[in-house]
Amino acid sequence: MKVSTMHLFTIVSLAILYTSCKQPNENLPCIDVKRNYPEKEFFLTDIADVTYLHLASNVDEYLYDGTIRVVTDNTVVVAPMLRSSRGDILFFTKDGIPKSRFNRKGNGPGEYPNVYKVFYDEEADDLFILSAASSDLIQVYSSTGMHKREIPLPQGVIFMNGIISLDDQSFLCHDEENGVKRVMTNEADLSSKDYFESFYLISKTDGTVLDYIELPITQIFLGIYFDGRRLPAVNQNRLIKCTEGAFLCNPENDTVFLYKPDKSLTPVLHKTPLITSTNPRSYLNNCIDVGLYQFTEVYTLRPGDEAPGILPVRNYMRNTITGEVVHPKFLLPDFKGKEFIISVALSARTSGFDNGVLFELDLIELKQALNDNRLSGKLKELVATLKEDDNNVFVMVQFH
Repeated sequence: MKVSTMHLFTIVSLAILYTSCKQPNENLPCIDVKRNYPEKEFFLTDIADVTYLHLASNVDEYLYDGTIRVVTDNTVVVAPMLRSSRGDILFFTKDGIPKSRFNRKGNGPGEYPNVYKVFYDEEADDLFILSAASSDLIQVYSSTGMHKREIPLPQGVIFMNGIISLDDQSFLCHDEENGVKRVMTNEADLSSKDYFESFYLISKTDGTVLDYIELPITQIFLGIYFDGRRLPAVNQNRLIKCTEGAFLCNPENDTVFLYKPDKSLTPVLHKTPLITSTNPRSYLNNCIDVGLYQFTEVYTLRPGDEAPGILPVRNYMRNTITGEVVHPKFLLPDFKGKEFIISVALSARTSGFDNGVLFELDLIELKQALNDNRLSGKLKELVATLKEDDNNVFVMVQFH
């Protein structure tokens, strides 16, 4: 893609930002992986507003196979997971009352072969679906299943995990294939300064590219191959929605940037020591910013780890007012013995719920906990009313 003068200025500015981030910066929040941060327990109810949501299934049509994918001011959208054989899209009120449903699963015009990403503009009644099998376009439907239009995406790029709804007018997307294609052509040269991350701002109306950003990778390339071997299967969440815009993460440079709708870009968090100075390597996996807190995680690339596998991870919670950093453990007074983990992947799964996180509780587990007398309060009251084959229960956590 041809880079305009405006975009070139953005790239040069970013290079300056990266240079500054390599130096000690007392004003930039930092996660020091060498420090022994304390572990600390929190009741979710002490730091957030907690409500329970059950999606009513008075008729079998609203027994879902999937999970909540979108939460707006008045609507909850449920869609199947990627490998599901079903294609039902279900709409509920925020109180869990069924509103509408449709299924356009298929391989023909105006259909989706599967559902990978879902976004919903409640005011325009536009439901956007990105399929893994047709990743070159986004299908747009009404909440009753009327096909409205297709949005073509730039050719030669893949926006799978890396796509968010930035605002009413645009999507922000990360091209996941750019760096991978470069590495695949020369796997041995993994420290080249030629690698960069590409981000596109795409119009929700017709797919026009509104902005293009290149984040230079100045230290080391962290793609699907690392140190001459394939990495274990683990997501690198380089793009996360937040209330002010989006967090763009460069794990190779140990830095998270805030990108706003006005196209400004500012570093907001970094990790130390640098990835090139740690042994084994450790990298920052973006950030969640909700209420007074930032949540992030750091993965460790141990020698000999190869796909498939799970990398060791440490979770961090930072108070943005006091600067305190801890390893958190989250509990719920209504569910004795149940621990909750706030992860970047959890936040990325649901769109629209920018100031909170959503946990899904398996009904079988809840029924067992009820029998074991581990439930109390409103959660106990709710679970006691549900049938064994009913929908699961969601915990909606809205941070103060």
